[in-house]
Amino acid sequence: MVSDRAYLKGARVGGGLGRLRAEIARILAVFHAAGGVEVEPAALQPADLLLDLYGEDIRARAFVTSDEGAELMLRPDFTVPIARLHMDGGAEPARYAYCGPVWRRQEIGSSRAREYLQAGFEVFQDGDPAATDAEVMALIVETVGDAPVDFVTGDMGLALAAIDALETSLARRKALRRHVWRPAKFHDLLRRYGAGQPDLTLRRAEIIAAAAEGRVPEMVAAAGAPVGLRTLDDIASRVARLAEEAATPPLTGGQVDLLEAVLGVADTSARALTRYRDLAADAPALRPAVDRFAARIEALDRAGLDPETLPFEASFGRTALEYYDGFVFGAMARGRSDLPPIANGGRYDALTRKLGQGRGIAAVGAIIRPEALLSLRGGAACA
Repeated sequence: MVSDRAYLKGARVGGGLGRLRAEIARILAVFHAAGGVEVEPAALQPADLLLDLYGEDIRARAFVTSDEGAELMLRPDFTVPIARLHMDGGAEPARYAYCGPVWRRQEIGSSRAREYLQAGFEVFQDGDPAATDAEVMALIVETVGDAPVDFVTGDMGLALAAIDALETSLARRKALRRHVWRPAKFHDLLRRYGAGQPDLTLRRAEIIAAAAEGRVPEMVAAAGAPVGLRTLDDIASRVARLAEEAATPPLTGGQVDLLEAVLGVADTSARALTRYRDLAADAPALRPAVDRFAARIEALDRAGLDPETLPFEASFGRTALEYYDGFVFGAMARGRSDLPPIANGGRYDALTRKLGQGRGIAAVGAIIRPEALLSLRGGAACA
């Protein structure tokens, strides 16, 4: 129906709209009390920037248009637009609150929402990242209140540290970091770089030999008329990379096992810390990330979030947007698989360095979906 909106029936008119506005006002009041200054970023954002920061996969999920030769994107999320606002000249430290629509394309026939609301809170503040991580999560716990949700936490920093600890080429580490948010592709790369490398090198032996002997142009000419847009230079560059890849020693079973162990931890936060300390005993490069994890657990405990019961999943956050590079958390609707996460958030320090062209600031934030939260509290999800 025209009066329906994401997860809520009849919430565009009358009493339904009034209840939604009251819920938004309640959420923003909590964020304002925590020091959030209200902001409203532009709905249309430069597509090239968002594609670079969110990852190329967002193109298939975003509404893209053009104006005066420039590609524009309806914001699929608030974090990057708000980080842009802040890095454009905001005072530091800074706290922001917001609520507005975001837009996502869906597959044909999908019942998932194409437009829905996000309310959120973002903190740009150097100093004690563990304390601000815990503060932001505790604020979301307070805002969600007694709604039936299950919180889960993760830490992309541990995953990235494990990748950086691999004794392999910089190109491989960069590829694994780029695809850590795509688990299927990531594990395919691990096979290619490890146990699968000898077979792959054997299948590429002819072209690798051609590269070593300078015969790539002759091979290309012998293949017949060109198909596609790749030039000879493009092909030669690709072949050179394949030759370099073949010359790089495969990842050992021990290296792959360690990385898989880091990514496979799922337990309470306290027990997860014990497991990571055991892993770091044999992999010293992990210790700084484990120390940050330990400091955060202490901060969460001080904020009233018991690490003995707070769930931790190393895989949590690996299918989220690509800018998270540290602490991540989410609130999942209990018994409502028809609803998305009610809230989620995390740390994105590297994003501010990209936007600030090397000048960064520590940043952490979180969003709540007001429509989904209202639906969870008693309404029926909109089919």
